[in-house]
Amino acid sequence: MDKLEQYQKLVGRLLEEYSQLKPAYGQIETEFLVDKDNTSFAVFRTGWLKDTRIHGAILHVDVKDDKIWIEYDGTDRPIADELVEAGVPKEDIVLAFQPEELRAHTGFAVR
Repeated sequence: MDKLEQYQKLVGRLLEEYSQLKPAYGQIETEFLVDKDNTSFAVFRTGWLKDTRIHGAILHVDVKDDKIWIEYDGTDRPIADELVEAGVPKEDIVLAFQPEELRAHTGFAVR
């Protein structure tokens, strides 16, 4: 299995696990979405918390250029840490939500 396919399977599995975590309050559903090419993955939450509408991504990760690009991470359990624990080298993980000039100071890939 090549690196791209390995990363696609890993990211898909991890985000699907995140999607199984249900909020302890409110009428909120969690959805796991993946594009047809298995290169873009997201976990969304939709529903109601009392009289407030909840709708948005809690995770968005792309697999491109043989790297894992974390576009957004709104969790309290960073996906980057889980990827490293799963054996992905930090130089293959891009914290895309950080400005490029700051990425060099994160220990992860710049691009």
